[in-house]
Amino acid sequence: MAKSELLLPAGSLVKLKTALMYGANAVYAGTPDMSLRTQSAFTLEDLAQGIELVHKQNKKIYLTLNLYVHNEEADKLPQFVDTLRQLKPDGVLVADPGVFYYLKENAPELNRFVSTQANICSAQTVKFWQAMGAKLCVLGREVTFAEMKQIRARCPDILLETFIHGAMCMSYSGRCLISNFMADRSANKGKCAHCCRWHYKLLLKTKDGNIKDLEITPENKDMFEFFLEEDFRPGEYYEVVEDEHGGYILNSKDMCLMPRLNEILDIGMDSLKIEGRNKTEYYAGTVARAYRQAIDDYAKDPENWDYQKYMPDLYTLQNRGYCLGFHDGKLTHISQNYEYTRTLGEWLFAGSIVEWQGDDAIFEVRNYINGGEFIDFLIPGTLENFRLTLTEFEDADTAEITPRVSAGQHKKIRLRPQVWNKPVAEIKKLLPQYAIARKPAPLNGDNKTMYEHKLHEFDVLCQNKKP
Repeated sequence: MAKSELLLPAGSLVKLKTALMYGANAVYAGTPDMSLRTQSAFTLEDLAQGIELVHKQNKKIYLTLNLYVHNEEADKLPQFVDTLRQLKPDGVLVADPGVFYYLKENAPELNRFVSTQANICSAQTVKFWQAMGAKLCVLGREVTFAEMKQIRARCPDILLETFIHGAMCMSYSGRCLISNFMADRSANKGKCAHCCRWHYKLLLKTKDGNIKDLEITPENKDMFEFFLEEDFRPGEYYEVVEDEHGGYILNSKDMCLMPRLNEILDIGMDSLKIEGRNKTEYYAGTVARAYRQAIDDYAKDPENWDYQKYMPDLYTLQNRGYCLGFHDGKLTHISQNYEYTRTLGEWLFAGSIVEWQGDDAIFEVRNYINGGEFIDFLIPGTLENFRLTLTEFEDADTAEITPRVSAGQHKKIRLRPQVWNKPVAEIKKLLPQYAIARKPAPLNGDNKTMYEHKLHEFDVLCQNKKP
């Protein structure tokens, strides 16, 4: 059985290099003008360098041209496509049929991939795009596993890609207008304001036409509960919850299909995609490492494969709670997070080794670290870590020694050979440039309770138990 490709986002050149080092077979990237990646930190020079690096490793890179164009963007197509032809990526992700046709007519040598923004949810739609010349189709997040299995069987001679991890959008394959309406920021141009995750207050309209806050007091707090009921789901009530931060009615949990990865691998999906173009290199490295190990282990011994081996790493990521998306079919209330919109987790990105200067590691700090506190370096190619405890910190530029270090302004510290308690030659092999590290940041109080509840919900869901 051929291994599925593991595809990671590359929002910058450093994230690209990190994703490759931790196990990605391919990366996808974009430039600000003509994709959904307006947050991209890539310049054209970075892209050229990144493509050269990817190809030297016999891996692949795909560039995005997946916005829906207005006349203004359509006028830029000739220049942008000329640039793509010079860069020579392994594929171009497209959503707009007009852009797809332009590429077909003016850059036929470029592989045309159809983005998830095109809402591909059936074998019939895959066959349409295949007839138009598409080499790969990205299935919409709304596709269930049963549907995916049928599509794979009915479309055996085209590459198929599916999302397996990352944030979920409340709108159909990300085709959202809420942000346009409320913040004048187009989600379909990569500028989503995430209005679905804002908090909304519950108000009352009195008989005289006045609109007022519903003031909850110690005297009346037990008198009310509020629910929504849809016309097509009678008897199914959705509780409207509001705390001091507000209420969150459109806030999806994050997708994590590690517990169902074996099913996806069994049917031979060609590419497994991770969402997260604006996430840190810690996110890219952690997710790549976990799924890389899971895919490789399943190929070696599918009978004894167990998803729970890989979940501890994924739980170190800040998240909104995990769900299985539409994989199992109909969504349940477990897929939504009504209590809070912020991400929670008991680990933070501590930093990364940005270079080796001789036998000294230069470590860029991404969160505060106190003397005596340990950090865990993630070793590429394995799920093992290297733990290091520092009692003081040497500034990489000034050599100033401090008992505590904070992030900011690309703050870097120097890790000299004696801190490792291992031969530095061995450390340099274990932890090459761009190796990432994390630090514990235990939750407490209500945050801890809510986070543990979300983990329990996901565990119950994955084991098909009634919560």
